[in-house]
Amino acid sequence: MPPPPAKWKGRCDLNASACNNKLIGARSFISYDGRKRRSAATPVDENGHGTHTSSTAAGAFVKRANVNGFAPGVAAGMAPRAHIAAYRVCDEDACMGHDMLAAMDAAVDDGVDVISFSISADPIPFHSDPIAQGTFNAISKGVFISCSAGNEGPDPGSVHNDAPWLLTVGASTTDRVFLASVKLGNGRNLDGESLHRPLSFKPKMLPLVYPGFVTAKDDAYMCSNGTLDGVDVRGKIVLCQLGIIDSVQMSEVVKKAGGAGMIVINYPVDGYSIIADDHVLPASVPYA
Repeated sequence: MPPPPAKWKGRCDLNASACNNKLIGARSFISYDGRKRRSAATPVDENGHGTHTSSTAAGAFVKRANVNGFAPGVAAGMAPRAHIAAYRVCDEDACMGHDMLAAMDAAVDDGVDVISFSISADPIPFHSDPIAQGTFNAISKGVFISCSAGNEGPDPGSVHNDAPWLLTVGASTTDRVFLASVKLGNGRNLDGESLHRPLSFKPKMLPLVYPGFVTAKDDAYMCSNGTLDGVDVRGKIVLCQLGIIDSVQMSEVVKKAGGAGMIVINYPVDGYSIIADDHVLPASVPYA
């Protein structure tokens, strides 16, 4: 990577060795009330979200990238030769509007060309929306803005960050499938997805059990913690409905109870929208 451009005026509030010609800036704007900085607020990404989204935007080329052996190849962000400056505005409690505004103003003053903003909130009028306000100021000064569409909009098929001056980005499909097929006793095949990849697993027919038919315990059909106690799932495929916990947590519950595998019933509204998770035992989230 070449050094930062001459117009760059930002700074790195990390240890000297943490920033380089790729990560050229890192600052925190987390505050209690927009005026007083928290003493413990550093630019360090504590939950991985900022690192993930930065990699998507401008991650460098990485050879032999894979997930559990799936999809091996070269991975890169959209602009792998671009410099990155990170501006932290969220902590474990919230993402405050005044912090977001301060960070966007600082990014413009520092000389960035693009702001990739992967934060969303419930839609509110533009005149009350700090994201809309801050990005409008940035784009009026020649900075390109790319915002995430959010994980969910106010209604099915809708998005967040819909101000007309934004490029709102969301991934609805991918060009690859992490296939995990299930063959039923009647010969029907159910194609689904999972990132679980055991070192050795020979396909074989196993009994299928649906906890919702076996026990009167509330939430047993969702395979939540403690609901499989007293249900004979040992050595069986367990059918679970998404609900209280995510599918990875459900796989942990099933495995703890002695289950051999799991089929996950997707939310009806999601249909063919599948998340391939790293389950702890053989599993499939079918497209049905």
